[in-house]
Amino acid sequence: MFRSKNIQVLIRLFVGFLAVSWSGRLYVNGCFPSIISFGDSITDTGNRKQLASIYPDVNFPCIPPYGQDFIKESTGRCSNGRLIIDFLCRNQVQMYDAYASGIALNNENKSCYCYWRTIAKSLGLPLIPSYFSNNWSRDAMVGVNYAVGGATALDSSFIQAKWSECSTINASLGVQLAWFKQSLSSICENTSDCRNFIGRSLILVGEIGGNDYNNPLSAGIATDEIEPYVPLVIDTIISVVNELIEMGARTLVIPGNFPIGCFPSSLTTLASDNDEYDPITGCLTKLNEFIIYHNKMLETKLDELRELNENVVIIYADYYNALMQIYRSPHKYGFTSEGTLKACCGCGGPFNFNTTGRCGDACTTVCEEPDTYVTWDGVHLTEEAYRLIAKSIFQGPYSTPEFYSLCPTSTSQTGVGLSSSI
Repeated sequence: MFRSKNIQVLIRLFVGFLAVSWSGRLYVNGCFPSIISFGDSITDTGNRKQLASIYPDVNFPCIPPYGQDFIKESTGRCSNGRLIIDFLCRNQVQMYDAYASGIALNNENKSCYCYWRTIAKSLGLPLIPSYFSNNWSRDAMVGVNYAVGGATALDSSFIQAKWSECSTINASLGVQLAWFKQSLSSICENTSDCRNFIGRSLILVGEIGGNDYNNPLSAGIATDEIEPYVPLVIDTIISVVNELIEMGARTLVIPGNFPIGCFPSSLTTLASDNDEYDPITGCLTKLNEFIIYHNKMLETKLDELRELNENVVIIYADYYNALMQIYRSPHKYGFTSEGTLKACCGCGGPFNFNTTGRCGDACTTVCEEPDTYVTWDGVHLTEEAYRLIAKSIFQGPYSTPEFYSLCPTSTSQTGVGLSSSI
C-alpha cells in the first residue's frame, strides 16, 4: 500500500514536471501543448456532422459504415477510422499514458488533465475537440479543430458566383478564422494571454483548397479553366497564415494537396484516353500536374513568408509525395493491387465509385480488409493510408523543414504510426 502511494506521488510529480517543461521549454524540445486546426474533410473530426444537426440545408454524407474501424459508429470523420490529425494528437499525449489507470489530476495540471481524460474515457474519442461540439470550450486547453468537411479556401459566395453549378458550404478558410477569433474569449483571458496560447500551439492550416478544384472538376469544368484561380486560392491561404502570425503564431504546418488524379472519384468521372494515364501508377497525369502546380506555388509563397518571419517556424507538409510513394510502391506498404486505385466502400463500378450511389447508401459494399486499400470511399483515404502519411510527414522526410527537428521525441513514441496498433 505504501509503495503504491509512493508510485502515485512520483507519477504526479513527473507529470507536473512535464507540464512545466513543455510550457517553459517549448522551442527547445519542439513539442506542443495544443493544436489549432483549420481545413476540410481531411481534418474535420465532427464539425460538419454537428452543423448538419443544426442547419437543415447542411447534409452530412459520412454515415455508417464510415467510422466502422474507430468506435463502430459515425464519428464525424469521413474515413473508416482515424485521420492524420488523430495520429498527430496521439503523439503528443503518449507521455500521459501512465494516467490511463485512473489517477486524477488537480486543476494546477489542467492541461495534463485534458490529455489524461481524453485517453482514459475512450481511445476512440477525438483528441482535440471540434469547434461545434458541445465540449470544445471545456477542452480548449488541448486546442480546437475548426475544419469542416466540404470547406474551401475561397469564399463560398465567390465560387458559386463563378461556377453556379458548384454547391459549397459557407465554412471557407476565412470563416473558420473568424470562428477562431470569436472563440478566443472562451480560451484565454486577455490579448497577452491569447498571444501566449497561440504562440505555444501548433497551428495546422489545411489541407485546404482541394474542394476549390474538386467542385468545378466534378461539374465537368476543365483544369485549363480552373487554373487561373490557383493564385487566388494560394493567396487566400497565405493571407490567413499571415494573420495567424500577426496574432502570435510561432509554429505552423501548411500541407499541400493530394494527387487526386489517383483517386477513384477522378478515375471514374474524368476517364480519359490511355496516353493520359501514368504507366506506373495508373493515375491521371494531367490532373496530378495541376495539383503539382498548386503545391509548387504554395511552397514558393511559404518560402517568401519564411524570409519575412525569421522567428516563426513555417512547415510545408508534402501530402502529395507522402501519398505518391504509396501509389508507386503499394505492396511495399501493405496495399493490394485492387486496393491501390479501387475504393473500399462504394456502390460498384470499375473503381467501386459512381455518382448514382456512394458509400453509406443502401447499395454500399465494403471490402473485407480496409487496411489493404488506399481510399475508403473514392474521395477520402483509409485510416491506414492516413497513418502512413502522418508517419511520413511528422517522422519522415516529407516536410520542410522536417517536423522531427522540432519534436525529436516523436520517434520514441508510438503515436505517429510506428505501430499499426495505435
